[in-house]
Amino acid sequence: MTKHGEIRVIVLGLVQNGNRIFVSEGYDPVKQSTFYRALGGGVDFGETSLAALKREFQEEIQAELTNIRYLGCIENLFTFNARKGHEIIQLYQCDFTDPKFYQLESLVFYESEHHKHRAIWIDIDRFKSGELILVPEEFFNYL
Repeated sequence: MTKHGEIRVIVLGLVQNGNRIFVSEGYDPVKQSTFYRALGGGVDFGETSLAALKREFQEEIQAELTNIRYLGCIENLFTFNARKGHEIIQLYQCDFTDPKFYQLESLVFYESEHHKHRAIWIDIDRFKSGELILVPEEFFNYL
């Protein structure tokens, strides 16, 4: 999360396998709701979004990416934990180099020492039906 009034530039990687996508599970304690989004993170000053994508996947889940293709930019205005947020998302489609990632049910990773997350393969239809929440909503334009 950024300081109030800041716009954060992030990069997300859309990894799709058939009708399922690899997403990170999040929870908003104020809304008491679980949501999902593609893996990725912040773009550092002086770093390209492509370099940040590769770095984030390596840091978070020790995964190398291949077949990387730029999809577009999404501006995301949202509220999380009762705080307004504003992100500029650079979105890429990509694949895992190592086929073992396609066999996983789920994977626990640490964004930082105290922030544990779970990444999981989920069927796209569960998001389209409204059963599960995929954020940002504009993400559907790229599936």
